[in-house]
Amino acid sequence: MKNLPIDTSRMTLLCAATPVAVVDFESKRPKADENGRPLFSVQLVVLHNGGAEILPVRLSGSPSSQLEQGMPVTVAGLVATQWAMGDRCGMSFRADHIDAARPAQAPPSASQRVRQ
Repeated sequence: MKNLPIDTSRMTLLCAATPVAVVDFESKRPKADENGRPLFSVQLVVLHNGGAEILPVRLSGSPSSQLEQGMPVTVAGLVATQWAMGDRCGMSFRADHIDAARPAQAPPSASQRVRQ
């Protein structure tokens, strides 16, 4: 199936749950990507256009250890992929990186500007 890139620049993204390893349903062993890196899943809350969605997003390799529930995050390389299995279908999401967002710097107050 074709990957559809998602532009997150106008979305607010929050970590809904800490990353968990993706395991094989039958063997219960950790899954890996095509390069042998472990797969992790992170639930993200996506706020956009007055609504909210929770997306389970997979990523390869070890996720940032700084990801905590409720913290703002940045997502690089987010793509959606359609899938179908028998009479079931849906969308899966994958990202290259999920990192803790850096807090925006507030402009200096008037008193701080005067001191400079």
